[in-house]
Amino acid sequence: MVRTPFRYETASPDRYELLKQFATENRKNQTQAERFLWESLRGEALGYDIRRQHIIGDYIADFVCLDASLIIEVDGGYHAEREQQENDAIRTKALSRLGFRIIRFTNEEILFDIDKVLEQIRQELQELTETE
Repeated sequence: MVRTPFRYETASPDRYELLKQFATENRKNQTQAERFLWESLRGEALGYDIRRQHIIGDYIADFVCLDASLIIEVDGGYHAEREQQENDAIRTKALSRLGFRIIRFTNEEILFDIDKVLEQIRQELQELTETE
């Protein structure tokens, strides 16, 4: 059985309180796509514990399954901008070094094809947990 880390064990200890404030604000101010996806993931709907706005290192993941080391990111329109794509690449590399696989979905994918999004998440979760 995989031991799920406590909430604080994936955070940078020296920045945890500040990141915690940001994560709380993010939870209060979800985008429509984040809210829609959360309604489909919460309560182990896919058979896995998914957390939202979870601190990992110096970052806040939109959604994460710690048991499978899977991060699910929701990308709004600004993620198409060059600077944001560069920042996303740095973030993905840093989180990958910590052992996480990152998958990304656009707002449109979530809002208009949620079944396909959930199936892809389900497949990723199964693949990651089968290899353990």
